[in-house]
Amino acid sequence: MLQLRPSCECCDRDLPPQTRDALICSFECTFCRECAERVLGGICPNCGGELVRRPVRSPDKLSKFPPSAARVFKPEGCGRVAEAMTRPA
Repeated sequence: MLQLRPSCECCDRDLPPQTRDALICSFECTFCRECAERVLGGICPNCGGELVRRPVRSPDKLSKFPPSAARVFKPEGCGRVAEAMTRPA
């Protein structure tokens, strides 16, 4: 079952379970749409995997299967990717 992590690993923006602006990789690293597209280019900085829209869990299931409360904040990984994308070739 997906953890539905509560925030973006890059900018620490809140990502409630019902948002459609959360993107994840196959390891459930979680990013907001803005960071995923503008900073990361759709690639997870942790595993190199593709970032896709995280599914929304129906409200009636959230009480039985709540989202994770554990925040993961690793801006250093996002900074390395942003640096590499802006460096001249």
